[in-house]
Amino acid sequence: MWKYNIWIVGASGAVGVEMMLCLKNLNISMGELRLGGSSRSAGNIISTPFGDITIQEVWDDFFTWLDYALFSAGWDISKQYADIAVRSGAVVIDNSSAFRYDENVPLVIPQINGDAIWDAKIIANPNCTTAIAAVVLYPIYKQYWLQKILMSTYQATSGAGAPWMQELLSNTQKYFNWEEPVVEQFAHNISFNVIPHIDAFQENGYTKEEMKVTWETHKIFQDDSISISCTAVRIPTLRAHSESIILETKTPVDIDHIREILKNTSGVELVDDPTNNMYPMPLNATGKYDVEVGRIRKNHVFGDRGVELFVSGDQLLRWAALNAVEILQECINNK
Repeated sequence: MWKYNIWIVGASGAVGVEMMLCLKNLNISMGELRLGGSSRSAGNIISTPFGDITIQEVWDDFFTWLDYALFSAGWDISKQYADIAVRSGAVVIDNSSAFRYDENVPLVIPQINGDAIWDAKIIANPNCTTAIAAVVLYPIYKQYWLQKILMSTYQATSGAGAPWMQELLSNTQKYFNWEEPVVEQFAHNISFNVIPHIDAFQENGYTKEEMKVTWETHKIFQDDSISISCTAVRIPTLRAHSESIILETKTPVDIDHIREILKNTSGVELVDDPTNNMYPMPLNATGKYDVEVGRIRKNHVFGDRGVELFVSGDQLLRWAALNAVEILQECINNK
């Protein structure tokens, strides 16, 4: 069996750590695993499912003798080093926004458009907010087509990063100690609060995070005709995003049929038993590979063409690390 040399850039970050676990759990045939990081983390030894590995500083010669490079170190690092990795013979799978909107780079969720990979040398991983919704919406789209998507998101602090998570924990502790919160990362105190502001505001009044849902859904579904509106909200939880989604379809819907479709969709877990208080929640979705979906019902505004549902998904695992490794798996299978 062929063994693949895989380099992870951003290995010490939360997504990088999850990538290593996914490589193990998906039984990727590993040759050498090389871990890259900044000069600050270089020299640190990380315990991985493949043994203890020393982090190396990323520079041009880091990308030699490899088959695949998984990038999760930010937009600027991807822009600086992705082409170098490709010239060294690697296929790059990038978790940043650096290439998502490049028409020459496929934006991939393997369960939806794995065939878009073809012979691409750089493959983009979608934004987690988009991906959590897309894996649920695509099978509905294929059956009933979609005219409108109205979405409100409830996004965990982990979506911003470790310092933001720490600020939630720190200010929650200050609350119980009757101390004033210290706001350094967020625009406002996140403890016992919700903030309807994620990423930079655009000229149209939406934030970039909200517009990503429109841009990326259109690209992944290859359908620009769907009208999409999103409000992204940061909430005081540590991990897993949730989304309330309203759909208007082009043809009348059968809610029981939609439940059946989603029950049999790869990457989705149907959790929809309100009489027993069973519905998607971030606490239960944390650590799961599948996205939970429930609260499925007819939307009264759009009548027999309206669907309303609620989803929760672990954005660090399912729609960052795992999706990237599933793209890698798809590349290997194609070869």
